[in-house]
Amino acid sequence: MASTTFNNIVSFIRELYATDEFIPLHAPVFLGREKEYLNSCIESTFVSSVGKFVDDFELAVQQYTGAKRAIVTMNGTNALSLALNLAGVRAGDEVITQALTFVATANAIAYLHANPVFLDVDKENLSLSATALEMWLSTNVIMKEENGVEACFNVKTGKRIAACVPMHTFGHPAEIDKIVNICDKYKIPLVEDAAESLGSFYKGQHTGTFGLMGVLSFNGNKTITTGGGGMLLCNDEALGKKIKHLTTQAKVPHPWKFNHDEIGYNLRMPNINAALGLAQMENIDRILENKRETASRYKDFFSTMPIDFFTEPENAKSNYWLNAIIFEEKAERDEFLKFSNEEMVMTRPPWELMNSLPMFKNAQCDALENSKWICDCFVNIPSSYRL
Repeated sequence: MASTTFNNIVSFIRELYATDEFIPLHAPVFLGREKEYLNSCIESTFVSSVGKFVDDFELAVQQYTGAKRAIVTMNGTNALSLALNLAGVRAGDEVITQALTFVATANAIAYLHANPVFLDVDKENLSLSATALEMWLSTNVIMKEENGVEACFNVKTGKRIAACVPMHTFGHPAEIDKIVNICDKYKIPLVEDAAESLGSFYKGQHTGTFGLMGVLSFNGNKTITTGGGGMLLCNDEALGKKIKHLTTQAKVPHPWKFNHDEIGYNLRMPNINAALGLAQMENIDRILENKRETASRYKDFFSTMPIDFFTEPENAKSNYWLNAIIFEEKAERDEFLKFSNEEMVMTRPPWELMNSLPMFKNAQCDALENSKWICDCFVNIPSSYRL
């Protein structure tokens, strides 16, 4: 039975993408003025960190997401680490996030010599569980003053809980409003890892705009790409100005002098990458409509199969960055992974849970029941734009 089912799935994916060739998981697509903008950038000679495409790309994402400021960076990982730094995370602090995430989320915390605390996700959205967050905080922390400011401390370790980082898994929004309320209650700054969720909305609001800051990624496998790159979103004009200053080596504007007023970072996205991103943003609605139509086709197909298709959670409009199907058990899941990849249809399991990796094996975590189930039973299937 499994062999017939697997063949039917692979055949459907081949029909969907109309090819007998290798089908990637998520390939970039270039539908518009990418070559025109790249040529314009080259002809201008402004191919590095200065140029009009940087400003235009930031403005395009700012307007699309509804954020007050959008600041480009070299990549999403560095953007997240800077965001946590600006949120006040210091060496020895603890930062709450989810075990089911790409390693960059945990690495960004480690770059600051802080300690991640890995909590469970919800089955309904695959992202940090508001219920798990409230439960862990209610049993593990106390509130006390530090330097005249009320803060949250782990009663077992004595460490300050300096931030919370929910990640919108595969582009599906978390119950972010509930997480915001919990973090406000415990005086914990919230930084959203929205790397995978450009084009995803929760209750009509774009992901990455609920917390103190949010982070996007424009890696080659994302919904739109700049080749490599990231972006910080925020709704505070002063904070946005501070971020821009720090990401450009904290250089004080002057016609010729090199004045720098604090330790900054070389996180500037080159103009040539921003040119690519601007052309991509001009077609984001078309790309998202195509991806959601693909998800709808998958949903209809799997409704007749003994394997479930994961659909967007309640109150959310997902970008369906990576589509996912759900097997009843790990052994069958692994059998399908082997079969599909041998058939040149790229499929992948979720990431290994962060607490199972050697560098984070001693991290605090809860039971992670949902995370373990997702890790064992889910498979990502081809999700590229269909030409």
